[in-house]
Amino acid sequence: MSMLKSVAGLLVCILAIAGITPAAMAETQANAKPVPAKKAKSKAKKHAAAPNGSLDAREKLVKKTTVQNGKRKVSYQRVAKGPVVPAVPPVLSAGDIAGLNMTRDPLALASNVALVIDQANSQVLFEKNANVALPIASITKLMTGMIVVEAQQDMNEILEVSDEDVDREKNSTSRLRVGSKLTRSNMLHIALMSSENRAASSLGRHYPGGKPAFVAAMNAKAKALGMNDTVYVDTTGLSHRNVASARDLAKLVTAAHEQPLLCQYSTDTKYVVNPGGPPLQYSNSNNLVSNSGWNIGLQKTGYISEAGRCLVMQTKIEGRSIVMVFLDSKGKMSRTADAGRIRKWLVTNKPNLHSAQASL
Repeated sequence: MSMLKSVAGLLVCILAIAGITPAAMAETQANAKPVPAKKAKSKAKKHAAAPNGSLDAREKLVKKTTVQNGKRKVSYQRVAKGPVVPAVPPVLSAGDIAGLNMTRDPLALASNVALVIDQANSQVLFEKNANVALPIASITKLMTGMIVVEAQQDMNEILEVSDEDVDREKNSTSRLRVGSKLTRSNMLHIALMSSENRAASSLGRHYPGGKPAFVAAMNAKAKALGMNDTVYVDTTGLSHRNVASARDLAKLVTAAHEQPLLCQYSTDTKYVVNPGGPPLQYSNSNNLVSNSGWNIGLQKTGYISEAGRCLVMQTKIEGRSIVMVFLDSKGKMSRTADAGRIRKWLVTNKPNLHSAQASL
């Protein structure tokens, strides 16, 4: 009995030190609300219904709420997890694989490759990785146009799109259905202006000797122009094996600019063709041609994943004829934005020579 009194006394001392009096303790106990038995039972049932710890790695719990007799009922169901979809890695262009994206330039261009020359004397005004041969996508069609006009074929001859013109390289779509018929002139027009692949394919197929002879003529013309880094394997540019350097493409642009038909067709803003059935209206793939602030004499755009966004242009800036080449640009509008940066730089600095330096 004396031992119990000692323990009780010790407890009172501890409570006193903590600042808790027996009266306060009694008041706390009196104010405490008992947990209803029903609610406690409900919580226990809920935890029992959702046994997370017993789940298989391939399972997950799905909460399901129903109403029965006016009462809300919650239950959990085991369901199999969906398949894990692996993250798709970004597609690298040939320029990225070659490490050209590490090259820095003073204008912070989005293009891995750039070349700007004075057309009058071929003087280089701006250069960035200009000697590297890369896929050129639909810039190819500029050479396709060169071969067509120099062959002096009948531009009014009707050409028909066949199954051979369907893209099985990239499985791209076309507004020209198999069986569509257009003049050679109209095929060339929409190939240059809107990068119509089936039109470019049909032009090559309707050449004496067919596509093989046409592609051979493309490569022979490239050699004649001194385009030593250039190889063509098709007339559309859908193949990543069509490659050229920016320096080569500047030579092509300069030569193509001497052909009035190529200048007219490539810079037209809109054009309507009648391939049989409803008329088709095409628009230029380069929005700069409809910009009154630009004076563009010839242009061509291109894109496949291996090439990135590409653009070549002949333009006049403050009366000076300029050739611009941009390859492997990132972002849909980046190539035209790069052209704007170059134009602003030319107007501000009036340079004679500038070469972008690599900074790794």
